[in-house]
Amino acid sequence: MGKTPHILICDDDPVIHESLGLYLKAERFDFSSAYDGEQALSMNESVQPDLIILDLMMPKISGTDVCREIRRFSSVPIIMLTAKGEEIDRVLGLELGADDYIVKPFSPREVIARIKAVLRRLGEKTQQGRSILRFDGLEINISCPNVKKGGVAFGTVPEMAAAVTRAVRESTHLPVIVKLSPNVTDIVTMAKVVEDNGAHAISLINTLIGMAIDVRTRRPKLGNIIGGLSGPAIKPVALRMVWQVASAVRVPVIGIGGIGTAEDAVEFLLAGATAVQVGTANFYNPSAVCEILTGIQKYLLEQGEQSVQSIIGTLRLEG
Repeated sequence: MGKTPHILICDDDPVIHESLGLYLKAERFDFSSAYDGEQALSMNESVQPDLIILDLMMPKISGTDVCREIRRFSSVPIIMLTAKGEEIDRVLGLELGADDYIVKPFSPREVIARIKAVLRRLGEKTQQGRSILRFDGLEINISCPNVKKGGVAFGTVPEMAAAVTRAVRESTHLPVIVKLSPNVTDIVTMAKVVEDNGAHAISLINTLIGMAIDVRTRRPKLGNIIGGLSGPAIKPVALRMVWQVASAVRVPVIGIGGIGTAEDAVEFLLAGATAVQVGTANFYNPSAVCEILTGIQKYLLEQGEQSVQSIIGTLRLEG
């Protein structure tokens, strides 16, 4: 069964929220409410709705400005709901990126029908009615060293990292995690660039660039000559960079690099990582993730901590 669609209602009239809310509940939709333009923008970021119902005449920030701002970074479906029925207003809303337009007074049943139609058109269901794959977020790897054309440059040139991050944000309403390369002079600069261009979270590090040579044939052991070095050897570099980035950005940081034990994972959490990824360890120890989870729980009990959140970023630098 697919995820229940979440609808964000943005209107300054409580009656609208109440009437639409009753119909949305009856149709098994989840929904949230925003009563002015500022709330609409804030809740779009925090809730990540599947569709927005947006009043054109919102307090604080107008519906047109809200739509314009959302379209800078997101393709979430928007249905304009307004008392202004003039042709120029409908055209403006649609040109700003609205997917549909309904004029007040309206029938809640019609609104629900239009919501379903928009979601259906945008791939919520196939024509046969079968659920298709849905994703809760996207991790964008801008640092792959194994791609000959652009694989390294995307993650090492700030302007290219900014452009890729911005393009992805403009193409989806899903949370976007950007994976950074360690093969840069200043990792903090790269982290701030992707944060400023819309990344919801940052993961680091990807592999270090390495090389191996067969001394008997005198040829590179890797088909691409160079490739990514991962595993325990890169952990100290990864830990240092996670600490630097977590201290400099506001978005969550996901620690990656050489994590094979619970103690490794705890080190990253103490350095400021909100979460960790386990990669290479799964190849030599298929039970690694389960053992790491158990080990973290044991550590929390030993330290008298109630949750993982209580140890994030608690590295002691003095004394």
